[in-house]
Amino acid sequence: MTASTSLANTEAFDQDIFQWQPAKWEDYLHHLDTPTTERVGLYFDGNYLFIDMGSEGINHSTISDLFTVIFGLWFSIFAEETANSMGRCLMEKPGKQAASPDLVLYIGADYPQWQQGEKRRINLDQWRVPDLVGEISGTTLAMDLDEKKQLYADLEIPEYWVIDVQGVRVIAFRLQEDGRYQQIAHSVALEGLPIPLLDQTLVRLGEGTNISAASWLMRALRS
Repeated sequence: MTASTSLANTEAFDQDIFQWQPAKWEDYLHHLDTPTTERVGLYFDGNYLFIDMGSEGINHSTISDLFTVIFGLWFSIFAEETANSMGRCLMEKPGKQAASPDLVLYIGADYPQWQQGEKRRINLDQWRVPDLVGEISGTTLAMDLDEKKQLYADLEIPEYWVIDVQGVRVIAFRLQEDGRYQQIAHSVALEGLPIPLLDQTLVRLGEGTNISAASWLMRALRS
């Protein structure tokens, strides 16, 4: 994304915004440092800024925790690698791009670790990118499949999941050599995990809890 104009009044971003706005990196930093009583998700790419304001609702938080549980169970049962879930943590390439995905998964021992005196976000000039990120799409599906998808491709995130709350489905993508995402039916990050089984897990979530839904998925994978 590119922009020929800059943000004239950063206070305009104090209201809920459902589209990207022309901005400079300084505008992003302004909102990063502005105290707020609400959870704010920040995204910056190519001189455009998107602010996702508001606390998580029941559906969003339940689904977010569902996938965190799935990650934990997967790596405790089916994989020997070290893995670290860091959902909703802000990550940035300083001066260029920033994002705060709902799901952030690092596989391997070389995951970001905070040190005293450092900024409380993932510096992608210092650390490698996550192996997988995901967005839980309640009202932002079009954006998650367009602008955010392009942002994550530009950041070279190997795998990207979009959890479509309304459609009760997971749309998964794998980054190709040409720098574009291609939809996949099986996860590479969670080696061999069938994406359609995640769809069925979301259906189960509508019939019970996120813990019971994650447990159902593990039983299905082991059967």
